[in-house]
Amino acid sequence: MEKLPRLLRFEFARIRELMKLVVTGGCGFIGSHFIRFVLKQHRDIRILNVDLLTYAGRGQNLADLKRHPRYRFVRADIASPAVWKLLSRFRPDALINFAAESHVDRSVHYASAFLHTNTLGTQNLLDATRAARTGRFVQVSTDEVYGSIPGKRRASENWLLLPSSSYSASKAAADLLCLAAHRTHGQDVVVTRCTNNYGPYQFPEKLIPLMITNALHDIPLPVYGDGQQRRDWMHVEDHCRGVLLALERGRAGEIYNFGMGTEPPNLSIVKKILTILGKPDRLIRFVKDRPGHDRRYAVDTAKSRRELGWRPQVDFEEGLVHTVEWYRQNVNWWLRLKDASFKKFYMKNYGRT
Repeated sequence: MEKLPRLLRFEFARIRELMKLVVTGGCGFIGSHFIRFVLKQHRDIRILNVDLLTYAGRGQNLADLKRHPRYRFVRADIASPAVWKLLSRFRPDALINFAAESHVDRSVHYASAFLHTNTLGTQNLLDATRAARTGRFVQVSTDEVYGSIPGKRRASENWLLLPSSSYSASKAAADLLCLAAHRTHGQDVVVTRCTNNYGPYQFPEKLIPLMITNALHDIPLPVYGDGQQRRDWMHVEDHCRGVLLALERGRAGEIYNFGMGTEPPNLSIVKKILTILGKPDRLIRFVKDRPGHDRRYAVDTAKSRRELGWRPQVDFEEGLVHTVEWYRQNVNWWLRLKDASFKKFYMKNYGRT
């Protein structure tokens, strides 16, 4: 993994006039959408995608970009020394870090992988980008670092960090390492924190795609506890728009929240999906609640709206219908992901529903 392909080295040396971005974790759900979004919006940007291709990072997500003149892919672990060599040769203008272990349920059982990638990997990237004199470093984080938000309050960017899972704790640690790099080394770092995302190409372990794919095959839909946990669902394209604006307009050393401002209970989301698919509510199965399950997430997005000019553009009802239809039309994409290892974890997490 540490040696760059000869073609890649040649092209990096030859094409110097384009702005060069490194996107880590670009084969994942949000990262792959971001790459498509940027290539479509900007003809003067060249992207190097660095991804380890774990179970949720699928090269097929960007298979159609294989011959795109402004896109290249390198397989590498962001926590490895290979990243240093990669950045020193590519010399990017900026790096956007999407790479992460992100499924909270898995972090309950396998915390070490989250620390390796989310925390140690981020520190390795910070050190490597500083050595390569990379410009801006955008750390893509999560609203889960704030923990469960009581009452009707919304977490602003200076809210106390109270992570409840190994996932959110590893992301909170990474955020703090980024801010420390700015304060100690003067590194140009921006942190973004987003609410729950949904849309096409999301791995079917997450709530919305899990419920859609189960319902399509009339498999029981597991709902934690009473299903009244509240989340603020935002379409992945609105998130990508926010990250790009943070790259372009964000102030170094600052944090920016992104969210829709709505908080439907999980159970209502599940019922909406069943309604869209014309499936009965009797498919719902309530299961034992997840340990440390946060009750409510809610963020204040005033700063992002004021400083970045960001606004969400995808209506949730329309976005959900579109997402359901995508999974209905792309069974071959997600069906193979529900393999033996997926089923083993599913049983460990939900039992026999």
